[in-house]
Amino acid sequence: MRAITGAANSATAIELAVHAAVASIDDPEYPGISIVDLGLLERLVVTNGHVDIGLIPTFSGCPALAMIGQDVSTAVRSVVGVESVEVSWLRSPAWSVARVSVEARAILADQFTVAVQINSGAAPRCPRCGAATVEQSMFGPSRCRSVHRCSNCSETVEVMRS
Repeated sequence: MRAITGAANSATAIELAVHAAVASIDDPEYPGISIVDLGLLERLVVTNGHVDIGLIPTFSGCPALAMIGQDVSTAVRSVVGVESVEVSWLRSPAWSVARVSVEARAILADQFTVAVQINSGAAPRCPRCGAATVEQSMFGPSRCRSVHRCSNCSETVEVMRS
């Protein structure tokens, strides 16, 4: 049994294929951003054709969990050599914005006007002009986001936070 959370050098061909299948699943809210790049993949274990995948939600009440789980299961079942798949949502570790890849942060900023707030003490920067933002509401479209406004260009900015 081998656990990988990324494409490790020692991973087998089936493990790499399964990882690629999981990485092909985009977050439903952010087309073009993989759930792997958002940091949801915590565990991937392949044992004799059985695949065990552990995902962590951005927050436990996310309405997309069932959809994401089904998409992952379907994609992984299509990998040659996979006989069964189990996808589970883990209670720990807790998801954090620190898990979001640099590439995903750039796409979030450029395509979705979403800033990723790593340091909760500093004001997030506007993805459009780089100026500081001011929180308008701690309640965004989901529990992991708040709504800010840019103090310079007045752009509405969603801020992804832990």
